[in-house]
Amino acid sequence: MMVRYTTNESEEHFMAKALRIGGFVSGAILIAFGVVVIALAINARSIVTDDLSAEKIVGSDDMNPSDIEAAMKEAGLSGVDAPSCDVAGEEIDTGTEARCFAEYMRIHALEASGGLTYAEMGRFATEDGNAKGTNDPAQAAKDDKGQPVSNSARNLWVTETALSTALNVSYMAEQLSLFSLLVGIALLLAGIGLIVLAYAAMRPPSAGGSSPPATA
Repeated sequence: MMVRYTTNESEEHFMAKALRIGGFVSGAILIAFGVVVIALAINARSIVTDDLSAEKIVGSDDMNPSDIEAAMKEAGLSGVDAPSCDVAGEEIDTGTEARCFAEYMRIHALEASGGLTYAEMGRFATEDGNAKGTNDPAQAAKDDKGQPVSNSARNLWVTETALSTALNVSYMAEQLSLFSLLVGIALLLAGIGLIVLAYAAMRPPSAGGSSPPATA
């Protein structure tokens, strides 16, 4: 007497085997992607740290909440929030510290301009030395050659904006690397879970279970 699977049972067995193999393959792919994403995230964070360290940026002594608030009060700044972070005397080598340093740079620029932002200042300096300046060359202070003198306070804002933007990009890159790290871990766990599910839920019936019907 020969034991054979019926047509329906044979198809079900084939489908179960195909699903199990698919689960293993999909899980392996997710794990591989997870490992790659984690490696890229760690490398990106390392690049941010190395590049910032190479610039040798150190926070000035007044880059702490108490000292900067006193300086803002002395400069007559109003409607400006003081940074809550502290990088006084610290080497800037992380994205978070870079963002904090950029916040203090903005305060320093506001102190130099009397609270005026870039858009509120003219291109040229005036004879009275007011940081507001003017956009009218006829009203501008002139140099030895009779050319309008550029507004140094406005130029300071250009420099501050360029530097703070670069520092904020470092912060954004660090946050993206952290997000990528979390995504990589999620992919890794999902892949492991898929393999476990494929093994546990799609394995063939055990020998002790009900045997398929036999045909003569």
